Amino acid sequence: MGNMDKNKVLRIAGIVAAALIAIYAFGVLTDSDRGFDKVDTSIAIKELDAKNVKEAEIKDREQTVQLKLKKPIEVEGKDGIEQITSQYPARASQQIFDAVKGSEVEKFDTHVSQDSFIGGLLMMLLPMLLIFGLLFFMLTRMQGGGGMGPFGFGKSRAKDLQKDNPDTRFDDVAGADEAVEELDEIRDFLSDPGKYEKLGAKIPRGVLLYGPPGTGKTLLARAVAGESGVPFYSISGSDFVEMFVGVGASRVRDLFKQAKENAPCIIFVDEIDAVGRQRGAGMGGGHDEREQTLNQLLVEMDGFNGREGVILMAATNRPDVLDPALLRPGRFDRQIPVTNPDLVGREQILRVHAEGKPLAPDVDLASLAKRTAGMSGADLENVLNEAALLTARVDGNVITGDALEEATDRVVGGPRRTSKIISEHEKKVTAYHEGGHTLAAWAMKDIERVYKVTILARGRTGGHAMTAAEDDKGMY
Repeated sequence: MGNMDKNKVLRIAGIVAAALIAIYAFGVLTDSDRGFDKVDTSIAIKELDAKNVKEAEIKDREQTVQLKLKKPIEVEGKDGIEQITSQYPARASQQIFDAVKGSEVEKFDTHVSQDSFIGGLLMMLLPMLLIFGLLFFMLTRMQGGGGMGPFGFGKSRAKDLQKDNPDTRFDDVAGADEAVEELDEIRDFLSDPGKYEKLGAKIPRGVLLYGPPGTGKTLLARAVAGESGVPFYSISGSDFVEMFVGVGASRVRDLFKQAKENAPCIIFVDEIDAVGRQRGAGMGGGHDEREQTLNQLLVEMDGFNGREGVILMAATNRPDVLDPALLRPGRFDRQIPVTNPDLVGREQILRVHAEGKPLAPDVDLASLAKRTAGMSGADLENVLNEAALLTARVDGNVITGDALEEATDRVVGGPRRTSKIISEHEKKVTAYHEGGHTLAAWAMKDIERVYKVTILARGRTGGHAMTAAEDDKGMY
């Protein structure tokens, strides 16, 4: 919890403590029994019968009697008691009244208590205040402490990354040259729109990045933010949708209003499939909150109100579930696939993530790129990170080729199961099985060569034979 949260909690706790102290002090100061010693009803009747009372007051609502005595008495070992009070049961009301009347007191009052106006008002308002306080707390928590307050549901949660000065550039993106080229055109248009307008060209108003997880879609968006030099608003698709109907549509309107006021700018919606799924697929029908949000997004992207200078970027790994109206020209004009890198791209990515890591002379990143076919950029980053962790585990100073080999196996098959007890029969069967894979690959010249075969158990496998492709294949 941050300092602001701690200060807020302490401030609230202080206010509550002060309120409790004030209520307690008010109760003490307004206590009508203050200065009177509480005694049993029998003692009060005894003093009345002994005519040792000079003043008496009966409070019928509280069912108490207060007596000021002529002579001090001793009660439970305490001397000098001159004022006593006693609470009597309802059935003894007449007996107390008769005793006071017959005690020849100098002053006798009967007090019919009425509810205090302020007390009654507080009793009526207190439950309402508690309910509103609970709702206020829940709404504030649901806003995630974003500083918008409990009435900021309809406000956009987009963050302007340009204010944070992101240092990601296109040079930091490897293995996605085509996507970088397409996005660099967007950056160039924002910096020099006249070059395109004089030719009658219209820059794409929407760019959709799609591809498997871990291929660098969000990294490309951050690179655009770092290169563009214009306001770059980033938001997740799930941030639009809430449990309250109409909140998502209001946030969409607020986001585009904010973007138009700061044009030229870029809006980036990550995981847009959270809000852009095909309509009619759910049970909510046309009144579903997500569908209302999508309808408003479609209107803002290509409606009667123009959005000159505002470019919408989005990323998803499920383009097949997006609504067709979202993908048509005029909304997402340009759809850029971001796929797993090829051989050259993998080597480039490995070199990017190897910067700052001490590698041993025997490390061959080109060879490692061949052995990691099918891996995404995130997988390759994980391989180098696992190798660094394994090296640190044995107090090594440089990352060796063996560490990278073990890291690759960990990413592909999981950690080695050294504690599992495997019988000799199982080892023999596994060896025959993996040996069969190896012989089949050797006999078939069209199959990639096997560079490693093992019967060491990893993850859910008892062993594996790994092949290394000389080049990537686009046809199978």
